[in-house]
Amino acid sequence: MVRPRMVLFGDSITEQSFRPGGWGAALADTYSRKADVVVRGYGGYNTRWALFLLHQIFPLVELAPPLATTVFFGANDAALLGRIGERQHVPVAEYKENLKKIDCSKSMLIVLITPPPIDEDGRERFARSLYGEEARKLPERTNEMAGVYASQCIELAREMNIHCIDIWSKMQETTGWQKLYLSDGLHLTPEGNAVVHKEVVQTLRSVGLKAEEMPYDFPHHSRIDGSCPEKAFQ
Repeated sequence: MVRPRMVLFGDSITEQSFRPGGWGAALADTYSRKADVVVRGYGGYNTRWALFLLHQIFPLVELAPPLATTVFFGANDAALLGRIGERQHVPVAEYKENLKKIDCSKSMLIVLITPPPIDEDGRERFARSLYGEEARKLPERTNEMAGVYASQCIELAREMNIHCIDIWSKMQETTGWQKLYLSDGLHLTPEGNAVVHKEVVQTLRSVGLKAEEMPYDFPHHSRIDGSCPEKAFQ
């Protein structure tokens, strides 16, 4: 039996998801021996740049597409023009169209994830910790703009009848989300990662991908006869 794959495709928030406390590592643990969780996270990338990777990550000639793929972009697309991160900026209409193109296979489950909220004070504190008084005072991202991109992600999911996790709204339901869920005003703390993990698992379970009901790729050790182990593998 070939173990199915789940691909996590996104920017640095996905790239960092296998760090201690990361949502990707937690997902791999949840589906241990049931599915391989493959991380394809690219720090700093926006949806425009992500399109160049599609045929490498989802080759057209592969035998079987992933069982499920999370698509977690938008934090960099929403970088503001005229600020330090403007080369990452992608207009919101193009962002939506790019997400549509990433839905490149009708035979795998696609789960869109909105960009997370932005704590602008946290971003400023982080910049000052790196650059001191030379840090730029104008924010390179705002929570308001992240919300605009999140709304387009949600709208596209509705139009295409695919699943979407609204992390931008979900995190802001909790008092003190700014420091609880975000380590530098953008990237996730262990608590923020736990929110993403919970939402992803709930979405996967809602379509029948329940870890406890999925088969092992090889027999559980309790089914192996010590005197005749080969029977378990026939």
